[in-house]
Amino acid sequence: KREHMVAVKSTLEKSDVEQILAHYNVGVIERVKAFTTGTVQTNILLYTTRGRFVLRYYERNRSFNSVLFEVNLIKYLKHKNYPCPAVVGNTHGKFAACYKDKPYALFEFLEGTHVQHPNERQKQQLIQKVAELQNLTRNYRSAYTQYRWNYGIELCETLVGDTANTIATANAQEKLTWYRHELSKLVLPASLPKGICHCDFHFSNVLFKDNTFHALLDYDDANYTFLTFDLGYLIEPFIPMFRWDTWRNFTSHDEVFNFADAQKIVSEYQKNRTLNSTEKKYFFDVYKLGIFIDCLWFFKRGDAHDFYEKRKIEYLNGLGRETFYYQVFG
Repeated sequence: KREHMVAVKSTLEKSDVEQILAHYNVGVIERVKAFTTGTVQTNILLYTTRGRFVLRYYERNRSFNSVLFEVNLIKYLKHKNYPCPAVVGNTHGKFAACYKDKPYALFEFLEGTHVQHPNERQKQQLIQKVAELQNLTRNYRSAYTQYRWNYGIELCETLVGDTANTIATANAQEKLTWYRHELSKLVLPASLPKGICHCDFHFSNVLFKDNTFHALLDYDDANYTFLTFDLGYLIEPFIPMFRWDTWRNFTSHDEVFNFADAQKIVSEYQKNRTLNSTEKKYFFDVYKLGIFIDCLWFFKRGDAHDFYEKRKIEYLNGLGRETFYYQVFG
């Protein structure tokens, strides 16, 4: 659903990697290969005399405590036998550290294939594993939760103000007014179940092996939020032709929804995690929250009078919560 974001990444020389690995019992480094896609962080594949590992060097001003949230979550998931790469501890018993003022962590390397266009069986397995993730993490709270961007109205309010003020244009201020007005319409009861959502199912984060789901990678965006948030990212009721770069080809009166696939995904998800009545009723609002989050990442894009995320929100507003409920849940 979300366009993959590209970031300027750090360059680590082999000598830098050797200094980092001096604190690990992973053998002698033989070869270093940088990953060029799949993440906004710097990922390096390491070949050592004891196997292959992935060094993740964090960008985007990612705080050390935020990284601790991630590594502790992965340790918890591995303890629960959830399919994800294990984080490797160093000789001091630590699972994250800093090098040149940036955090890093070392992970096991898992073999497999990233499938850009998964088949039906692979889609079903991904949906199942997402539901399983929410089952395992319902009410999971890390000591470092506060250091994550936990998706909700409060975070949106904070980030949109900061973003608009940084851009400092009349267009940004007009978009800010619209954003706050529409955000105020969301209804997200305190009774909605929360836990950990992954929040980024880009194909490079999903690993298959022999046509079977093998691992969910990259928990850089994972946070404590409404459990149905991930389900909102899995469904895409907007037709494939209605994209951020094609939406201008449609008028505001055109039909841009096709709920058939969304219904299938929700049905498959509920085979593994049944939604309660409150989650179903306010799934409309959680889905809209996902659009507001996307709008933050691409706030500079588009004119305030008419832009991609605004068109999506307006279509949903025209549909309404009850009709959305009926179309998704039947």
